[in-house]
Amino acid sequence: MEAGFYVSLLNSCTGIPSLVWIEIIHLVEPGTFDSSGTTAPKRALRYAVGPMTDRSASRTERVFSGIVAARWWLVAGYALLLPWAIHLAAKVPSDTSISNLIVQEDQDFLDNETFQKVFPEPHHTLLLVPADEPLASEAVARARRVQARLAAVGGLSVYSAVDLHDRAASTSRNAAGFREFASGTRMLARQGLVGPDFLGIAVDFEAEGAASRDRILADIEAALAPLDASAPSEARIRKVGGPWVDAYLEAETARASLTYFPLFGAFLITVILVLYRSLRTLMAFLTTLGVCVALSVCLAYLAGFSFTIVSSLVPLTILVTATAALVYIQSRFTEHPGGDLHRHQIFTLANKFLATTASIFAAAIGFAALAVSGIRPIREMGLWVAAGLLVTWVVTFTLFPALQRILATPARRPGRRDRPGAPDRIIEALPLATYRWRWSVLSVCILMMGAGALALTGLPGRIEPMRLETDALAYIDRSTPLYQDTRRLEEAIGGLSVLQAWVTSPEGKILDPEILHGIESFARALESDPRVGSVAGPTTLLRWSSYITGQGDQLPDAPASWPPLAAQLDSLLLEEPAARGFVDVATLSHARLTVVHRGSGFRGVAQVKEFAGQAWGRAAEAHPALASCRLRVVGDGLVSARIAEHLVPTLTESFLLTAGIIFLAFLVIFRSGAARLMAMIPSVFAILVMFLVMRLTGIPLNIATILIASTVLGASENDQIHFFYHYQERKPGSSVEQALRHALRIAGRGIMFATLINCGGFMALSLSGLPPMRQFGIMSASAFVLSMLASLVALPAALWIFSGRRPDADREADRMTA
Repeated sequence: MEAGFYVSLLNSCTGIPSLVWIEIIHLVEPGTFDSSGTTAPKRALRYAVGPMTDRSASRTERVFSGIVAARWWLVAGYALLLPWAIHLAAKVPSDTSISNLIVQEDQDFLDNETFQKVFPEPHHTLLLVPADEPLASEAVARARRVQARLAAVGGLSVYSAVDLHDRAASTSRNAAGFREFASGTRMLARQGLVGPDFLGIAVDFEAEGAASRDRILADIEAALAPLDASAPSEARIRKVGGPWVDAYLEAETARASLTYFPLFGAFLITVILVLYRSLRTLMAFLTTLGVCVALSVCLAYLAGFSFTIVSSLVPLTILVTATAALVYIQSRFTEHPGGDLHRHQIFTLANKFLATTASIFAAAIGFAALAVSGIRPIREMGLWVAAGLLVTWVVTFTLFPALQRILATPARRPGRRDRPGAPDRIIEALPLATYRWRWSVLSVCILMMGAGALALTGLPGRIEPMRLETDALAYIDRSTPLYQDTRRLEEAIGGLSVLQAWVTSPEGKILDPEILHGIESFARALESDPRVGSVAGPTTLLRWSSYITGQGDQLPDAPASWPPLAAQLDSLLLEEPAARGFVDVATLSHARLTVVHRGSGFRGVAQVKEFAGQAWGRAAEAHPALASCRLRVVGDGLVSARIAEHLVPTLTESFLLTAGIIFLAFLVIFRSGAARLMAMIPSVFAILVMFLVMRLTGIPLNIATILIASTVLGASENDQIHFFYHYQERKPGSSVEQALRHALRIAGRGIMFATLINCGGFMALSLSGLPPMRQFGIMSASAFVLSMLASLVALPAALWIFSGRRPDADREADRMTA
């Protein structure tokens, strides 16, 4: 197939003009294209026996000679650019809110945004006051003390079962006592105000941004601290709700970054010093990496991105990828065969240019494929990493060569041969070992890949596919009080997932008696389902009023009773500011019902909407006035459920796009069609085995672990590119064994060292306080090791089988026998 076809594919997939691709390929292999851009006969790359001997790289060498000559100008330019980049990088905001996980083009997101403008929801949290006997007078007294402390905190709206009892006691029907009042209705338990071992105090507040929210939460904790100081741990006030979860996630994300970046930095310094034994080389590495990360992070500010739970991985991904690229270049540079060291540096840069460029560009386009995701942080992360990798490519081939020359980073002295270490001995033994065990190795790989695919997709009727998890609590350590208290409350009130039923009536008609009666029937239909814990809406205010005045917590069903009830609700909206959260008093055309349910009881957004629509349909049949109204299911809870539906496309579409684009890169780089397919084996093997491990250990797919496939494929394919690139450098007529030995000697150490650094970087995530991030770090690091083993073992085994050749010693023995 002609090279022009490959260039057309690259142009259509990347948008980069064909002339640019032609020039890149022509830099490395002149003669591939003639002056018109059409294909000319290819010339095979000759085995690189020493610096400056391969004329096909002469133009590339001239480019790098110019870069090295301008080294002081380059360093000065980066020195001026770095402070500006750091300043912008420090201004990138953080955002962990669930409502901003979906991309802004999503219809549910747009509906929720419109709903929030009509009914701006305050931050809602529950304070649980533990009590062995929650209805006893001692528990009531303690709840009053808590409320008294909260009264000193400004901007809070506080209500509880005790408040409602006090209001009932002030009416003509004085409740016999709190116990009788609280046990006479299920509404208190359904709203979390009374539980089996606690009294709940609901707290609402307005806050603009995370900083304001955190200040209010800190004020609440400070107000309650004196009450908890003398109480045993089991009697301390428990704090649950979305604001506490968001604050925890943001704090843990920041803490984890401050922890694993210094640790990875120390690990990186140690590895570089051990590998190259040079402070000058270490300085060149650290300076280049610092510039790569600073420039990559500042791109987020320029693009309007923010740090989320997922995109906090961006700096680490850039750091690990850039380090791997530098390791490949420096490892080749240290193998100095003799002669002029400066000419050897130029040769090294030219020799590693195509393989390193292809791996970085393929990884960048692979991460950019995450743009198909409907989950905003994942989409942003993909685009952010892709842009950062392009910046990394520029810095790697400009700043690093300049620093190499300025700092005079040392190479191995000509003629010096260190005693072979363990990596060298392993590399020397691999060609013959992989030939001997070739069929066993590939058989085991194929079996494990099949098991991994089965673990991911399942088997219809026998094995369920891997479950998806989007619950925000999944990001909280299960040993924390916040997680345990929230789960306990979830069991007590029948769920914590929340959706909003938004009812729109004709102008000014929302308080019409017939419409209100229909809304109450709709609420009852929802509450009758065992998956629903509670429903709070406009008529809930009437039910509370009825219960407080001693008339029970059920509203009459007779149509004649509803005109006075509608008038009563109109009065409540004027007297009680809190009541206006359920009715838009400006237009009297909107109402909302807050539905608390068990999220696990519904399979996706479609079933939730279908459930609400069926309940609305039954209410509309009994109350024709609802025919003029419109129901929409909205809310942050619904947006959260939408995330689960975007996870599967994120996994499949982005992975397929990544694999396809990387394969297209292999089309241009590798002459052998079999090599193009076999080059994918290590990464695919590592990914599928990781899914098998996740299935066996119970690790679910979530917003972090869903990225393992694209991350591993994008970061590990450079091993295969470097391996096959040097495999094809063999002299014409050389044997498979000779080609394997050359590829392993040149790329093997780089593959080992790059994998070591990749593992160290991602294993640092195991220190995160967020379980999905720990899981992602450990699984990714393990996948890199598996990919390395497959690159060094499975690939040679596959090459032996495909070529049908035998080792040189066996062939020589056959000739001697003949």
